[in-house]
Amino acid sequence: MRPFKVIAPFEPAGDQGQAIEKLAAGVLAGDKYQTLKGVTGSGKTFTMAKIIEATQLPTIIVSHNKTLAAQLYREFKSFFPDNAVEYFVSYYDYYQPEAYVASRDLYIEKDASINDEIERMRLSATRSLMERRDVIIVATVSCIYGLATPELYREMTANVALGEVLDADKLMRRLVELQYERNDAVLDRGRFRRRGDVLEVYPAYLEEAYRIEMDWDRVERIRRYDPISGATLEELDKAVIYPAKQFVMPAETIRGTIDQLKKELEERYEFFQSTGKFLEAERLKTRTEYDIEMLTEMGYCPGIENYSAPLSGRKPGDPPDTLFDYFPEDHLTFIDESHVTVSQIGAMYAGDRSRKTNLVDYGFRLPCALDNRPLRYDEFVHRLDRTIYVSATPSKIEAENSTRVVEQLIRPTGLLDPEIDVRPSEGQMEDIYGEVRRRIELGERSLVLTLTKKMAEDLTDYLTGLGLKVRYIHSEVETIERVEILTQLRQGVFDILVGINLLREGIDLPEVSFIAILDADKIGFLRSVTSLVQIIGRAARNSAGKVVMYADRMSDAMKEAIGETERRRAAQTAYNQAHGITPTTVKKAIADILERHAEENREAAETSIEVLKKSYNVLVPAQKKQLLKALEAEMLEHAKNLEFEQAAAIRDEIERIKKLSSGVED
Repeated sequence: MRPFKVIAPFEPAGDQGQAIEKLAAGVLAGDKYQTLKGVTGSGKTFTMAKIIEATQLPTIIVSHNKTLAAQLYREFKSFFPDNAVEYFVSYYDYYQPEAYVASRDLYIEKDASINDEIERMRLSATRSLMERRDVIIVATVSCIYGLATPELYREMTANVALGEVLDADKLMRRLVELQYERNDAVLDRGRFRRRGDVLEVYPAYLEEAYRIEMDWDRVERIRRYDPISGATLEELDKAVIYPAKQFVMPAETIRGTIDQLKKELEERYEFFQSTGKFLEAERLKTRTEYDIEMLTEMGYCPGIENYSAPLSGRKPGDPPDTLFDYFPEDHLTFIDESHVTVSQIGAMYAGDRSRKTNLVDYGFRLPCALDNRPLRYDEFVHRLDRTIYVSATPSKIEAENSTRVVEQLIRPTGLLDPEIDVRPSEGQMEDIYGEVRRRIELGERSLVLTLTKKMAEDLTDYLTGLGLKVRYIHSEVETIERVEILTQLRQGVFDILVGINLLREGIDLPEVSFIAILDADKIGFLRSVTSLVQIIGRAARNSAGKVVMYADRMSDAMKEAIGETERRRAAQTAYNQAHGITPTTVKKAIADILERHAEENREAAETSIEVLKKSYNVLVPAQKKQLLKALEAEMLEHAKNLEFEQAAAIRDEIERIKKLSSGVED
């Protein structure tokens, strides 16, 4: 195993060093839970990387959405170029789960489009865990859904060694059992072909293929090669080929389960008959008998995951095996943005259970389908070894569970959290006008946060009527165009941006030095402690940052947010004074800043586009149509997450691909 080693052009700065030392010591001491409470811009990802280096433990980093996971994956790839950094997210470009709406007597069949490249990356993750310990996996909450048992996955391999006597027909039968398809014309991922004494296999988890050359029945040569150019990449002494799917079963296991499925079908059929549900009884009988026939003849059937519990030998109610079961007992888990991710993990089971219960109650699935599910939160926790929550605003539950909460308050730039004022709502418009005028004279920008779309529009009209350059953003603004609004704000095309929730725009705004929060004392998630702290952090990119809360009373959330910000600011000020640091806003030409940010988002979008394009051939009309559909789904997903730079880049790629068919591509 190669040791984990961080490769970076910088060393820990600010209070990163003490955070790394304390948290790594806690991990090595066996502490179950710890929390890294780091302010925005303090370099939490680098701290996580250094903790992995210090502890040398296989690691999983759980994020609450695909895009954030992709960003983390790229960062950790750059930090650990010599180790196995993997990406494990849902492999669906589009997914409509099977469901039944009883009130409308509407059955919705499962419909999904699988992304072959992301499926490859998932398979690569499980394969890495089978073979090495220097593994870092960046995952979304899809990691709590069921996979094949690690023991079966480890056994379900095809092994070839140089010089051994090999029965090629037996090997090909084994590959079929591993869900590989034979195609002697085209060698695609997840397929194999035989040409005389040469057998070529394209593993589902690699970007290269294996060529096995035999002299009669003896293996003379094994090499890993590029399936496109044919160039040899490596000469091998042996090759281990893992399954082409993440849920595979030996044929004898499937055959041994058929009787159990028939018995469950018989019991359920009699139950429906005895309760007068004849339609449900016949529906279940027809559907299940078809699946059983497919399993008997092919070893596989659509929706095989609904029979995963009996196929895996699990009892009713037993939790499924998940990605966590592939990790060794000693491992490290980071839960990124834990204030969101933890609650998301906790909510997955109930929603899945409700949908599956309807399918079972109305005869669409056997009761064993209920055990094709995500982990409950208590089951998830049971699988964790040592865990570090990472958030700027961890919840009380996370802090209370932790043996230590380590703060990372100092930004390498020396920038402080902003000053905060609380002012009455009476006369707030005149006050805001005066504040933004001062910022305009200094060439700085302002944000104003409201609670409703109507208020955002009315305030924009009011300030525009006073001769100010103002724009607003809310859910009815064309999503892809929002990035253009933010770009124009930074360029100074206008000076004030009004919105409801400007926390997730995915772009730093160092030009913003003033934030006005209207109705700061109102009770609700938009004015909770977490939201207020996150809003305040938006002004921490500018050395003159200031936040004004307009309210008629001091709410508990305001008190806590203000107290937390003042505490952080005091610590940051003391550190700067002790080390002779003068906080200054990063001064770069707007074009440079935009170019840097655009490059980051362009890389994110290009990664997403390339992952999709590798799965399709644009020269084949049917596949090009599928690619465009997948890209549109990806674009809408970015837009939904308010990642508009990535969405705009994918929109441009869609237009480029469409032009290919009309012959107007330059």
